[in-house]
Amino acid sequence: MVGAVIGRMFTSLLVVAGSSVLVFVILYLLPGDPVNSLLDPTFATSEQIASLRHQLGVDQPLHVQLADYFGKLLHGDFGNSLLNSEPVLPRILSQFPATLALAAASAVVAVVIGVLLGVLSAIHRNKPIDVIARIVGLLGISMPAFWSGILLLLVFSIHLGWLPTMGSNGWKTLVLPSITLGLIGAGFLVRMIRNSMLEVVNEHFIVTLRSKGLSERSIMYRHALRNALIPAVTMIGMLVGEMLAGAVVIETVFARQGIGRIIADAIMAKDLPVVQGVIFFSAIIYVSVNLIVDISYSFIDPRVRRAT
Repeated sequence: MVGAVIGRMFTSLLVVAGSSVLVFVILYLLPGDPVNSLLDPTFATSEQIASLRHQLGVDQPLHVQLADYFGKLLHGDFGNSLLNSEPVLPRILSQFPATLALAAASAVVAVVIGVLLGVLSAIHRNKPIDVIARIVGLLGISMPAFWSGILLLLVFSIHLGWLPTMGSNGWKTLVLPSITLGLIGAGFLVRMIRNSMLEVVNEHFIVTLRSKGLSERSIMYRHALRNALIPAVTMIGMLVGEMLAGAVVIETVFARQGIGRIIADAIMAKDLPVVQGVIFFSAIIYVSVNLIVDISYSFIDPRVRRAT
């Protein structure tokens, strides 16, 4: 078990390093010069531009810039913003709690709606609740986050006036963004839980439990659901990445603070150190959550623990 965990941790480190290298190369190859966002090429002299490029290190070859970037990362230095020279890591850490609150609330919405409707859909197959659950799943997967967010704003903020339209202060400002982002995850979970439950209820051990006289409720919720949770837990781990990516859109639509808003503004301003820092930080969070999900398999299903 310990060896398997160490192996997964090593693989996770390779994923983080590989994703960082890929992002760095992509940003390096993109057209445009970050110096142009600091100096107006119309008025700046060629000497000023060359001096600033040398000062920022963007005149160096790719491998030199990459080695310098990872050398700083090993010392916990994410670099400084090109626009205001503010250190990137403290800025990310100051905004991360807002994104974490959004992701956590969205995950709760996704799990509660997804698991509840998925189980009810499987138990009451081809009945009205099954139809409703499948419609919710389809809408959650199909609707873009920005569209559903704007729709919720029009209904609950503008027309009904129940909730604020924007901001990051208080729980009320978290309701609509978390529902918007959570519905996407719920859509995937409804379909995943339903399909897994329908597969499990046809297994031999379920037939044996019924023959022993166990109640249908006990069979479904204590045995069938537990065995159907493995693919669902995998999906929950993957949804973390979806929520981190969706935070960029949601925090923009609802004018919330957070790392999604930071990277959106940094992309518009071509502030590459901030973009690289946020992506690297997000990759660490995503890989860490998936590592925890992998380890949790052994607690959900003893067969996985014996196999490792």
